[in-house]
Amino acid sequence: MKRVGTVVRVAQGLAIARTDDEDHPRMGETVVDESLDEVGRVVDVFGPVSRPYVAVSGDADPALLLGQTLYAR
Repeated sequence: MKRVGTVVRVAQGLAIARTDDEDHPRMGETVVDESLDEVGRVVDVFGPVSRPYVAVSGDADPALLLGQTLYAR
């Protein structure tokens, strides 16, 4: 499992996580929370190359993920 980053905001129904470095998950990868519950999939990677943002889409309310650390499977 690889750390994706921390959810810093919600935009247009997506959880936006800030990565720790340029190593980010690929589009379509499954994303889980700290308890290994699936929260969604990566739908976009954007922002600066050195530390991009990752947009995660899922069935759960993304506002509940604010401040949580997410991981890619």
